[in-house]
Amino acid sequence: MKLFHVDASAKRETSNSRALARFFIGNLRAQGVEVEVDYLDVTVDTPRHVDLEFAVATYRAESERTPAMKARLAASDALCKRLFEADAFLFAMPMYNWSMPSVFKAFIDNITRTDLTYRKNAHGQYVGQFSRQKTLFVTTRGADLRPGNPFSSMDALTPALKASFSFIGVVEPRFVDAQPLQFADQEARAAALVRAQEELVEVAAEWAAWEQARLAADVLEAA
Repeated sequence: MKLFHVDASAKRETSNSRALARFFIGNLRAQGVEVEVDYLDVTVDTPRHVDLEFAVATYRAESERTPAMKARLAASDALCKRLFEADAFLFAMPMYNWSMPSVFKAFIDNITRTDLTYRKNAHGQYVGQFSRQKTLFVTTRGADLRPGNPFSSMDALTPALKASFSFIGVVEPRFVDAQPLQFADQEARAAALVRAQEELVEVAAEWAAWEQARLAADVLEAA
């Protein structure tokens, strides 16, 4: 399995989202999955934010782009290529002020590309191009935003991620959310991390079964 793994926490070594992502990959390998990781830390290699040149170039037909336009889109093209080559996506991030880190939003802006990661079909409908990849979002939240809690209505992260990635074709993404962390006592914080780890073990087992079935199908097709 080729896994495209993106980390987006500014905390680096002390990040819980990064630790949980590593925990998940370790469990995948423990399930017998051969994992090849294509890794991107968007806090280090941050995609350029959208500017006028990008906005103009991305909506210009490829055959009509100037050398300058092609140069402006080159890094975005390379990011999209990495996603197309992956079998699965792992995106790990904290919630910052109810939504995603700005560096991850820049990543989304660079991979949402007309006539590349989404296309218009013969019926005029937009069709995302990443329907074959498994997708997991690992998020950490300072407060408890689960249903029934006072801040549950303030989760802008989950719907934004669902909408963004659904548009480029991701089907039924999985979410594992560790919460509450920052605004919790030590007992609640520890319990949140344990819950997340238990969910990640379950997701790893599901992905291992999916990978086994995918490889078996490849063998049958090649026979």
